[in-house]
Amino acid sequence: MRSLLYAVLVGLIGAALLHIVIILALPRFTAEDAYSRVLGLYEMDSFFPLTSAPGPTGLSNDDPYLRVAVCGFSVLGGPVRFTASGDVPFWSLAIYDSGSNEIFSMSDATAVNDRVDVVAATPLQLVELRKQPAETIGQTITVEMPEDEGYAVLRALAPLGSYEAAASKFLGEAGCEPMSR
Repeated sequence: MRSLLYAVLVGLIGAALLHIVIILALPRFTAEDAYSRVLGLYEMDSFFPLTSAPGPTGLSNDDPYLRVAVCGFSVLGGPVRFTASGDVPFWSLAIYDSGSNEIFSMSDATAVNDRVDVVAATPLQLVELRKQPAETIGQTITVEMPEDEGYAVLRALAPLGSYEAAASKFLGEAGCEPMSR
């Protein structure tokens, strides 16, 4: 009976110490999440290409065949529109909230006219957008944001050197901007 009590006591003390260490270490890890790193790139509302070498925020592009660009955004001032088009063999777009939870993703296989045309907005903003004439958003895909801020990751495939210019142009001309009303 004594050894059981001793084992339970040691287990409780160990668990308490582990929880204290985790709580004290949390501030160090919270500044290193993907969203914080994206915000540290430059300004919001524009795509920034990632290089193979980690930049000042530690973000990098590890895939030799994909070119990647990221954009931090906020829907507080209104909906944000993501656009891109070009002749690349494959592209994908993923939208994440500030907790790095994926909210939406798509690729060229599911796009209308092989283009990126997505609007992210709050539920109220989406209601207002749907009241607008059909030409305002046309065949644009709308995404409901559960939070006010997030980031988008746009990828373009460049499997050979001959695709490099097209992938760079695709990412360089991509838009991540507040919608004009």
